[in-house]
Amino acid sequence: MKKAKKDIKKVVLAYSGGLDTSIIIPWLKENYNNCEVIAVSGDVGQGTELDGLEEKAKKTGASKLYVLDLKKDYVENYIWPCLKADAKYEDYLLGTSHARPCIAKGLAEIAIQEGADAICHGCTGKGNDQVRFELTLKALAPDMAIIAPWREWDIKSRDEEIDYAEAHNIPLRINRETNYSKDKNLWHLSHEGLDLEDPKNEPTYNKPGFLELGVSPEQAPDTPTYVTIHFEKGIPTAVDGKEMDGVALIEYLNKVGGANGIGLLDIVENRLVGMKSRGVYETPGGSILYKAHNVLETITIDKESFHFKEIVAQKMGELVYNGQWFTPLREALSAFTDELQKTVTGDVTLKLYKGNMINAGVTSPYTLYDEQTASFGEDDDYDQADSAGFINLFGLPIAERAKLAKKWPQQ
Repeated sequence: MKKAKKDIKKVVLAYSGGLDTSIIIPWLKENYNNCEVIAVSGDVGQGTELDGLEEKAKKTGASKLYVLDLKKDYVENYIWPCLKADAKYEDYLLGTSHARPCIAKGLAEIAIQEGADAICHGCTGKGNDQVRFELTLKALAPDMAIIAPWREWDIKSRDEEIDYAEAHNIPLRINRETNYSKDKNLWHLSHEGLDLEDPKNEPTYNKPGFLELGVSPEQAPDTPTYVTIHFEKGIPTAVDGKEMDGVALIEYLNKVGGANGIGLLDIVENRLVGMKSRGVYETPGGSILYKAHNVLETITIDKESFHFKEIVAQKMGELVYNGQWFTPLREALSAFTDELQKTVTGDVTLKLYKGNMINAGVTSPYTLYDEQTASFGEDDDYDQADSAGFINLFGLPIAERAKLAKKWPQQ
């Protein structure tokens, strides 16, 4: 049973310091009987966006701020499982999608620790993130009340949010002219809103301040950059011979990829809530890793497994996009993927050039590629005469149909 407002005395708020969550603190206190608000920020690689959050949160009415360092957890327990599965959603590499369950898990843990009555988030009623947050909370804190101001308040637009912030003397890092809706973490940066809402408008890639993780392909260097990535059982562990932990490796590839115009994606995607939405994504390091991982799998996974894994990848991408991380099916798909990744070990070299990722070589101690067998020349493994019998059997249904069809009545 949903708790009444008068019963809500302590609320844990998912706090980023952005426009939505900045105004939610005073709104909660105004509308929930001056309840205590505990702000929680999950650090999944936002960088400088977290600077000054504690002072800002407390000035606007929060009793305290937790900043949870989730970067390692995010990489190892959310990003890597998706990479190993090659999971994506309509070419989108799930940057916001797999960050939300990671953050929501931290929220649930703090809410339980603090004895909170409710958890609050700033997701809009039109977006996917509300689903991702709340499905995670249902799985990890099923008895906790959830407050979603966008489903309660009278504010109808981001301009009205700015009006509210100005009326309550809440400092903002944006203005009305540059008010893109952005989400940044270790894996990606997304851009939505303003001129991007019309699909006929080309993104202003070369306008100062639009791209943050890299440059457009035309602004990338005229000479290619080569990068070699080593994988152990599907997980990247080194770049150009230098071993790195997951966080450092992604940060490094973001710089290399960004400098070469890698990882820009402009799509109109089908949101879970039913509408189509246009977004521009920057995922330089992630795009390199997905490409390299897929190249390595071409020589380390057999045909039937590889083709079936493509089906698994699509389903996994849908589950993650739809917020169904903490479900038996997602866990089962990850278990299947882990089994196949036992031989996905080796090195992949990519040539990065003006937004392109070009395969420049792949090796593995578990390779299934036999140069002698695949050669056009003579070999001891393959008798070319055997192919005649194979073709006769494989083509038997086609030949039989063609012969019998001659006797069929005119159609």
